[in-house]
Amino acid sequence: MKTKKKPSNWGMIAVFLRGQYRFFAAALLLSALSTVITALTPQIISVTIDSVLGTEDYTIPQLLRGLFTLDWLRSHPGKALLIAAGGIVLVSGISGVMTATMRTLIARGSEGFVKRMRDALYEHIQKLPFDWHSKNQTGEIIQRCTSDVEMIRNFVTNQLIDIIRIVFLIGYSLYIMFSMNVKITLIAASFFPVIITYSCLFFRRISSRFQAADEAEGRLSTTVQENLTGVRVVKAFGRERLEIERFEEKNNTFASLWIHLGRLLSLYWSLGDLFTGAQIMTVIAVGAAMAAHGEITLGMFTAFVSYNATLSWPVRGLGRILSEMSKAGVSIDRVAYILNAEEEQAPAYPQTPSMDQDIEFHNVTFKYDGMEETAAPVLKDLNFTIEKGTTFAILGSTGSGKSTMMHLLDRLYDLKEGEGSITIGGVDIRDIPQNYLRRHIGLVLQEPFLYSRNIRENIGITEEDPSMDEIREASEIACVDEAIDTFTEGYETIVGERGVTLSGGQKQRVAIARMLMQKAPIMVFDDSLSAVDAETDVKIRHALKERMSDATVILISHRITTLMQADKILVLKDGAVEAIGTHQELISQPGMYRDIYEIQMSADDRAMLDEGGVEDAQR
Repeated sequence: MKTKKKPSNWGMIAVFLRGQYRFFAAALLLSALSTVITALTPQIISVTIDSVLGTEDYTIPQLLRGLFTLDWLRSHPGKALLIAAGGIVLVSGISGVMTATMRTLIARGSEGFVKRMRDALYEHIQKLPFDWHSKNQTGEIIQRCTSDVEMIRNFVTNQLIDIIRIVFLIGYSLYIMFSMNVKITLIAASFFPVIITYSCLFFRRISSRFQAADEAEGRLSTTVQENLTGVRVVKAFGRERLEIERFEEKNNTFASLWIHLGRLLSLYWSLGDLFTGAQIMTVIAVGAAMAAHGEITLGMFTAFVSYNATLSWPVRGLGRILSEMSKAGVSIDRVAYILNAEEEQAPAYPQTPSMDQDIEFHNVTFKYDGMEETAAPVLKDLNFTIEKGTTFAILGSTGSGKSTMMHLLDRLYDLKEGEGSITIGGVDIRDIPQNYLRRHIGLVLQEPFLYSRNIRENIGITEEDPSMDEIREASEIACVDEAIDTFTEGYETIVGERGVTLSGGQKQRVAIARMLMQKAPIMVFDDSLSAVDAETDVKIRHALKERMSDATVILISHRITTLMQADKILVLKDGAVEAIGTHQELISQPGMYRDIYEIQMSADDRAMLDEGGVEDAQR
C-alpha cells in the first residue's frame, strides 16, 4: 500500500494555514496600503517646509493643487501649518484604522490556524501506539502541545507577517528615496547588507541554544507533572525536600541556559544598535552637507531622514525576527516530531470475527523494542489455549511477563514477524482492527486510572449514554455500590485527580465497574483484585460467574484463593510456561504453584477448602 508523503516540517505550516489564507492575504494588503499612506507624512512635511515656508515650487499632485493655491498658503502660514497638521492626523488616522483591521484579521486567521494545529495534534496523539507513549514523557508531550504551539502561532501571527511587511516597506521606501536622490540612498543602503549578514550569522549560532533551552523546559514540565500526579507518594514517604531539590536542579539548568541566551541577545542587540546608529548618523551627516551645499532642499533632507528612520529600524528588526524564527524553527521541529510519529497501522485486510471464541497463543516469543540483542525475551515460546466462556488464571512472579501477555492480547504492543501469533477463533489479532478488538476485550490494569470527574461519569465513560440502572448493576457486580451509597453525594461524588479521594480498593472496584459496562465477551483482570480484601474478591468473582457466565475471564493474581477456582491455571516462570492445569492437578505436583500454595494457605485454610471449598474458607 502506497503511503502518503508527509510535508516537511516547515511545510506543515502551509497545511494548517489552509482555509485561513484569505485573512492573512487581506491583512497583508491592508499592511501594504497602510505603508503607502504612512509614507505621505514625510511628503507633507517636505512640501510644507520647501513650498509653504520656503520658496520652492509645488511638488504635490495636480489634483491637490486645486484645493489650496500656493499663494494663499504662503499668505496664511498659520492656516497652512494647521492644514499640514490636519493632513498628518488624517493620514495617521487612516493608517491606524487599517492597522487595527489588519490585526483583527491576523487574530482571526491565527486562531483558526492554531485551533487546527491543536486539533490535529490531539487527534494524532490518540492514534499513536502505546509503545510511543511509553517512550515519551507526559510533561514533554504537553510542553510540545502548548508552549511550542504558542511559539509557532506567534511566528505566524507576528514574525511571518512582519517579514513580508518589512520587505515591502524596504522596497517601497527605497523606491521613494531613489526617486529623491540616488547618491544619499546608495550611502544609506550600503549598511543594509552588513546588518542582514550579521543577523543571519547570529541566527545560525543561536538556533541550537534555543533548542537546548526548549528541551530543558520540557524536562522541567515533566518534573512538575510527575510531582503533582504522585503527590500521595511524595507525602507518604516524606520526599518534599528531595522533590524540591530535584526541581531546583532542573530549574537552575533551565535558568542558566536562558541567562546564557540573554547574554548572546544583549551582545547582538548592542552591536545591532551600533550598526543602525552609525547608519543613521552617516545619512544625517551626508544629507546635512548636501543640503548646506544646495544639492537637496531642506524639506527633502527632512523627508529623507524620516524615510531613512522608517527604513533602518525595520532592517534592524529583521535580526529580531530571525532570532524569533530560530525559536519557531525549534518549536516546529518539536511539534513535527509528534505529527510525524507513525500511527497504529490498520490491518490491510481487516476481519471482525465473533470474539466469543477460543483464544490461542502460538509460539509467542516477545522482546520489547530497545532491549539489548543479548537480553533474554520477555516471553518465550508460549503455546496454550483459553477456551471460550471459561475462567483462565495466570500465576507468576514479578517480571515473569504476565501483564505483557495481556498487553499483546489487547494489541497495546504488536508481535512482529517470527514472534508467533495470537488468534481468536482462528483469526490472527493483527488482522482485527484495534478499535474492534479493544471494544470486545475489557481490561482492568494493576494501577487503575480514574478521571477527575464524578463516580457516575467514571463508571459510564465506556458507553455513550449509559442509564443509571446499568451503572448501578455494574457497581453491584464490582461490589462498590455500598461504598458509593455511603458518600454524601453518592454517584455524583467527585473522585479528584486520578481518583485520589478514594481508597485503593474503592478505586480498583470503580475501575472494574467501568470495565463491566463494556459487556465485553473477554474480560481481563490484571492483578486488579489484589487491592480488595479476600472476601470482596470472592464476592466479585461470584457475581461475575452468576451474571456474566458466558464471558471468558482471564485472572492474573498472586493470591492463590483468587486463582484456584479457575477452570485452568497457567504458571509462568521467566516468560515461559512452567505448568498448566487445574488447581488439583497443580498442587499434586512439585513446582511454583504448590510452593506458593503451601506458603499462602495455613493448615486450617486447607482443611476448610477440603470440606467446603474456597467460599467457605473466605467466610
